Amino acid sequence: MDLSSFSNLKSGSPQERKEALKQQITSEIAMQNAQQLITKATEKCYAKCVTSPSTSLSGKEEKCLGQCLERYFEAFNVVSGAYVKRVAEQRGTTVPADMGI
Repeated sequence: MDLSSFSNLKSGSPQERKEALKQQITSEIAMQNAQQLITKATEKCYAKCVTSPSTSLSGKEEKCLGQCLERYFEAFNVVSGAYVKRVAEQRGTTVPADMGI
């Protein structure tokens, strides 16, 4: 975690600092989750599509990797969108329009 990003936590009321810290932590968790998703998708698609590693990818392997990653992220978006919608319904809130649900 980059400590310079906490510079905005030095000023403001205790409540403002608390909210800024919560936002920073949420942002860092989201970044870590995104990195894990990309790593997992890459590993799974590589294992599926690259049968004999070499110095370059064949056209077939490139196509397979592209399609695999696209499907993986599509599935992730569907599942996470349904999860966000369900949590919002349980909380009695609405889902932001940009969630595409």
